[in-house]
Amino acid sequence: MLHEMKLQDDPFKKISDETKTIEMRLYDEKRKKVKVGDLIEFTNVLNSEKLITRVINLYMYKDFDELYKNHDKVSIGYNEDEEASPSDMSMYYSDEDIKKHGVVGIKIKKINN
Repeated sequence: MLHEMKLQDDPFKKISDETKTIEMRLYDEKRKKVKVGDLIEFTNVLNSEKLITRVINLYMYKDFDELYKNHDKVSIGYNEDEEASPSDMSMYYSDEDIKKHGVVGIKIKKINN
């Protein structure tokens, strides 16, 4: 199955250069449909560039604190010299939604076109 997701420019580039290998999302109804082996087409919101990845694994957590504790910061999209903080995800998701749905780390591998 092919899923479509939008991404900001920075995480899009990091997935494209294969430094970011885990996409973090709310584990809502849309993400519950994602299965290992599925494809995800990411669209860069800045320039509409697209890239396709394959889902390698799914990691479900109750919140982003748990997710951050279980994955290294580069794999989730931070630079080596940046501080990784689960509170960074509050710009995308409310505490209410996180409590309601939980979160998922989607391990992906870029498919070379």
